[in-house]
Amino acid sequence: MEDALRGVLRQALEITQLQGLPGAHHFYVTFDTTFPGVRIADSLHAMHPSEMTIVLQHQFWDLNVEEDSFDITLSFNGAGQPLHIPFAAVTAFADPHAKFGLQFHVEFEDEDDADLD
Repeated sequence: MEDALRGVLRQALEITQLQGLPGAHHFYVTFDTTFPGVRIADSLHAMHPSEMTIVLQHQFWDLNVEEDSFDITLSFNGAGQPLHIPFAAVTAFADPHAKFGLQFHVEFEDEDDADLD
């Protein structure tokens, strides 16, 4: 079920990649910064050690949507920062203009737990 709902997020980002955001639409994407495969700058990770919400509205570039993840460059303090976010790391997605939102449960095996097995 969650994979299907993440498909809604993927489709919204694919449309945005091709056409941009229509009208007043903008997206909030919250993700687990500790999830395997998440790549963000160390300075951003220091400010958001467990969870981060990004806004796709005016200042985003290089949106590239893949099957299991997306890449995007966002402006933080006037500097572009690339982010790589697996869809499985996303905990929430919202389009306030459409009054639409989704929440997801994120599960992953901690490397320390895997070593104990």
